[in-house]
Amino acid sequence: MTDRYQSLAHNPIGKFLVSNLGLPNPPYLERWKPGAPLVDGTVLVGSAPGSTLGSALSGTWAANGIASTDTRVEDARYKGLVFDATGIDSTQGLVALQEFFTPVLRSLAGCGRVVVVGSLPKQLDDGPAIAQRALEGFTRSLGKEVGKGSTVNLVLVGAGAEASLSSTLAFLLSPKAAYVSGQVVRLGLTSLVQADEVDDRDLPLTGKVALVTGASRGLGAAMVRTLHRDGATVVGLDVPQMGDDLKTLMKELDGGSILADITAPDAPARIAAYLAEHHGGVDVVVHNAGITRDKRLRNMAPENFALVVDISVGAPQRITAELFEQGLIRRGGRVIGISSIAGIAGNNGQTNYGTAKAGVIGFVQDLAPRAAEHGVTVNAIAPGFIETDMVKTMPLGIREAGRRLNSMSQGGQPIDVAEAIAWYAHPGSSAVSGNVVRVCGQSLLGA
Repeated sequence: MTDRYQSLAHNPIGKFLVSNLGLPNPPYLERWKPGAPLVDGTVLVGSAPGSTLGSALSGTWAANGIASTDTRVEDARYKGLVFDATGIDSTQGLVALQEFFTPVLRSLAGCGRVVVVGSLPKQLDDGPAIAQRALEGFTRSLGKEVGKGSTVNLVLVGAGAEASLSSTLAFLLSPKAAYVSGQVVRLGLTSLVQADEVDDRDLPLTGKVALVTGASRGLGAAMVRTLHRDGATVVGLDVPQMGDDLKTLMKELDGGSILADITAPDAPARIAAYLAEHHGGVDVVVHNAGITRDKRLRNMAPENFALVVDISVGAPQRITAELFEQGLIRRGGRVIGISSIAGIAGNNGQTNYGTAKAGVIGFVQDLAPRAAEHGVTVNAIAPGFIETDMVKTMPLGIREAGRRLNSMSQGGQPIDVAEAIAWYAHPGSSAVSGNVVRVCGQSLLGA
């Protein structure tokens, strides 16, 4: 759906009004296109004294074809700024952040990327743990300052997960993360930390089978297209009423189709049987299906509360359990849930939806450590305001508020969620488990 305000803000009259009235100024965001470099420019790298990730960072640049330098050049423009903060072991040492960033922030190009890399606080003693926890406030605040479509994120690396940094850092530095800002990614929360090798950087999911529920349109369609782009064989699932749309899409992608109501008692067994018969298993499971039945709680019917919760979190629990029980999720597999900022911050008239999406977070946190024993990661994406067909039905005031109440002053696109799914699915993301990352343009609602 066209954002008319964004177009207005970029014409001569609109620019004048935006500048002089202090109105939101939504920039045009750069998004990655196949064949383009992952980072179109140079990344400037700095570090605090005693930091430890120099070799891991060097490996990231080499593996992804990213140009980097640790020497600042006057008047140069940088597409990314990366700071290794693992050496900060006291609150006094936090000044190293200011000393690096203050002189170079004006050199950050439009739609630039800032990434701070630290250590997992829970693995540290008191002083270092406090200092590393402080990095969250720094990055989230800086994300609200940089503007011009730029993003700021924090990666916390657990002991032993250093070699698995590459896929996450490459994602956050690229246009694929256009709508991801103010987020904290934690590597090594579970025992699974070994990154898998990738033979083809452009097709990292070659040989993988990916199942996406709710796949016929909107976010689901963007997900299957993106996973297919990255080399996966895709299987789309949707309700029978969406059968024509699903079959058309999956025929285009040379993928498979499953028509099923995921809340039906026999749905887990049917899904498992299809994957076993046609593919011998599955590597990526994306629980995307979801519905809304909005109404304030005092007016809500019990069946509408129960149905929303069951589709978003009940059915995914049962399906995942069945796939594990039958041994169909292969080692190195990925289970991905779709939460929402409604599950973090809550929404008026959406107690059922907020409950369901918070439940997805609970599902991830509960399953991740147990799935690690099978060599499988479990994560969630929490989208914010994304420009789907649902947006067209919103009242104008609510629609505009949703678009502007984030650091980007605009809604995201379905591809933004899909790119985050592809990052989770990447073979190099094996240390990323137990995470809930918001694709929300750093929404001003919630944490």
